[in-house]
Amino acid sequence: MLLPKELVNYLARQIVKQLTPLTVETSDPVAAAEAIGGIILEELMTEDRLNEEVREILSQYSEYMRREGVSYQEMFRKIKNTLISQRKVVRAAGRDTGDSMKLSRDKVTDISHKVIEMIRRSRLFRLKKAENDARLQVVKAITELLQTEDRVDRAARQKIRSQKREITEGTDEWQLLHKRYYAEELKKFGIELGSA
Repeated sequence: MLLPKELVNYLARQIVKQLTPLTVETSDPVAAAEAIGGIILEELMTEDRLNEEVREILSQYSEYMRREGVSYQEMFRKIKNTLISQRKVVRAAGRDTGDSMKLSRDKVTDISHKVIEMIRRSRLFRLKKAENDARLQVVKAITELLQTEDRVDRAARQKIRSQKREITEGTDEWQLLHKRYYAEELKKFGIELGSA
């Protein structure tokens, strides 16, 4: 998934905190954050499931691709793009669409619409301002957290690069160090990855 589940849960709590009490009322902020977090997680998992489906399709053609000299990455991209357009899925990965953050602007906008739709329909919430004003607050909260996450990711990567020996990205050692440094950097912003 593009964002750790703990970060999504933190984001959901921040959205509730920023929306209440002026924009939205809720009698149960914990349940409200869980509902918002559920929407965000589902949206992020949609692309994960799509990636897994593409991998399964490609595994059936691995012999053909090897024999014909077809690039796995190129075929992965083509099949994924075809499935995205057929299913009208909003691409989540921002870096795939040229955005600097992990989530694309389109995905942030899509999530904000789905969060506001849920708020409008749910008995957990009472909307006190115009839907679009509330939606823009959701976009702002997501964007601010993504900017923080980007700084955290860059700092973690820089710590890995500063090691005495080169550690190749993607290796188990690199993944372990990145996870540790990423969690350390998030703590500086008051975000604990261990808490739900």
